[in-house]
Amino acid sequence: MQSILLIVFLPLLAAVVAGLGNRALGNTVAKSLTTGALFISCALSWPIFLGFLNGTAEAHVVPVLLWVQSGTLSFDWALRVDTLTAVMLVVITSVSALVHLYSWGYMDEDPDQPRFFAYLSLFTFAMLMLVTADNLVQMFFGWEGVGLASYLLIGFWFKKPSANKAAIKAFVVNRVGDLGFMLGIFGTFLVFQTTSIPEILAAAPGMSGSSVGFLGMRLQTMDVLCILLFIGAMGKSAQLGLHTWLPDAMEGPTPVSALIHAATMVTAGVFMVCRLSPMFETAPVALGMVTFIGAATCFFAATIGTTQWDIKRVIAYSTCSQLGYMFFAAGVGAYGAAMFHLFTHAFFKALLFLGAGSVIHAMHHEQDMRYYGALRKHIPFTFWAMMAGTLAITGVGVYWLHAGFAGFHSKDAILEVAFARGTELGTFAFWMGAIAALLTSFYSWRLMFLTFWGKPRWAASEHIQHAVHHGHDEPEEHNPPAQEDAGDEAVHHVPSPEHGDGTAGYHPHESPLTMLVPLGLLTLGAIFAGWVFSHAFLDDPAFWGDSIFYNEALIHQMHAVPLWVKLTATIVMLLGLFGAWLAYIRDTSIPGKFVEQFSLLHNFVYRKWYFDELYDLIFVKPAFWFGRQFWKRGDVGLIDRFGPDGAAWVVAKGSVAAKKMQSGYLYSYALVMLLGLVAAVTWVLM
Repeated sequence: MQSILLIVFLPLLAAVVAGLGNRALGNTVAKSLTTGALFISCALSWPIFLGFLNGTAEAHVVPVLLWVQSGTLSFDWALRVDTLTAVMLVVITSVSALVHLYSWGYMDEDPDQPRFFAYLSLFTFAMLMLVTADNLVQMFFGWEGVGLASYLLIGFWFKKPSANKAAIKAFVVNRVGDLGFMLGIFGTFLVFQTTSIPEILAAAPGMSGSSVGFLGMRLQTMDVLCILLFIGAMGKSAQLGLHTWLPDAMEGPTPVSALIHAATMVTAGVFMVCRLSPMFETAPVALGMVTFIGAATCFFAATIGTTQWDIKRVIAYSTCSQLGYMFFAAGVGAYGAAMFHLFTHAFFKALLFLGAGSVIHAMHHEQDMRYYGALRKHIPFTFWAMMAGTLAITGVGVYWLHAGFAGFHSKDAILEVAFARGTELGTFAFWMGAIAALLTSFYSWRLMFLTFWGKPRWAASEHIQHAVHHGHDEPEEHNPPAQEDAGDEAVHHVPSPEHGDGTAGYHPHESPLTMLVPLGLLTLGAIFAGWVFSHAFLDDPAFWGDSIFYNEALIHQMHAVPLWVKLTATIVMLLGLFGAWLAYIRDTSIPGKFVEQFSLLHNFVYRKWYFDELYDLIFVKPAFWFGRQFWKRGDVGLIDRFGPDGAAWVVAKGSVAAKKMQSGYLYSYALVMLLGLVAAVTWVLM
């Protein structure tokens, strides 16, 4: 009981102390306090998880305090601990602790380190509140908490206009999804007369087949509630339509990207759907929507990842795509498989992001892969760490040995279970997932080849030149070659290097130990997490208990799919690897020729399917137009004119007239008195 309280509230206490103490505490004290709190939470979380893994732990609820009592609405603040919570506890605290440690090196030169570490710990506390929630209101508290903390972290470098815009975009887009989530919570309370998650899940089967009036139509009650709740998940987990904030979130420091993408905010939607899985099982239309949106997002984001140049944006779209796998796994009823991929993904995605941060650190904040090349010899530890992450995300393994990296066990299981479902949507999800796996392999190896192989292309980078000629202060932003015009061909047409080795006098360096230790530990997770835990997550109903809906028959069907289905993920992985090797190692003229031949397709994908432009046309520009109308015509033209400005004009004119009457001459006052007397007598006589 005491351990769960410490796990949840230690990060909050550390965030408050570091945030309020700020520079008065100093960098070292603030970092030590927040990082120490997270490592303690992590150390306390693993025994809870292992207890559920070996069957010695039981689900329980720890009350914290009485919260709300208003009529029929009554709920307390309580921490629910079951298998699903335990899985999320180890994911959140492990990744967050390592991100805190990594930030010691990455943020070493930043003047606002106490504020940064306070935000990180606040973010972690909010996510812990979300996953331990025993009722929907408490879940919403954590839900909005991670939204607030993400806004603070994405816009941490608030003097940078692009960071401010990205933070606002994330905040606004998530508010759209949160409106659906709020309506779902309101509707759930209206139907079940409680916000207690266990009570709602127990009563959900009884509501199957009932209908409710919504938007002038008569619809299935559970479908309406679950679709509204899923809209919230779409915003938080960046699914197709509400995904546009996620790539722009790369404007924050790299440790923030790792924390948001690997273990916290973006997985909140998947967790929520799995937590409420008994509800969703009574809503076939909602499950179909989850399956379709997840499969479409999986494919859509993977296509964009093949065209991006910013190393962090490639990994960001990879996250978006991997979340699609998790959602369509949940949509076909395999909630255990969805959580398994969430678990393995946390390790290899955090590894890839922190590895990218190590590359960026070595290249003096340069993020454009066109200015990399041949780095494996200069930063070998980072190279091997990212190699492990790439092998994990692409799903490298040997089927007959049942051995492979993390993604081999979790992603392959999702494809198999989607096929085993046997429905049209399940088959659609299988093929979308298979194509996305091919594209994932291609863009992942493209990233590796451009970064660690080939010839050095550093001389063309203004960031590197700034580092060489002006020291290692924060570089100015620069504009890389026009990506949409040059395409991949730009990689091979950068300016010639000043020196024979292409380095222009700059030599990349390996990151400090505080950054390399987290990379090493996450590498172990990327290698072994799938192999060690696959049986418990996929095949052991006792492991999950009552924490999620477990379809044992579907898992048996998954193991019985044809051999070609089981080998599909491996085959497409090899095809993607071969394609990337052919284009970026064997014949580097292929990308440029492809872009020239298929320029319309390339621009469509590179421009992210024009979602940003479409939203700008439909929502942003009309909103600004209405804002200007209300401002210029409503506020200034009407309210100000006849309100404060009009009143001021009347007072000014009246004061001029009054001033003329106050002449100071006796005969003037006598005349006024006489006129007043005449007026009074006239009024009386009349």
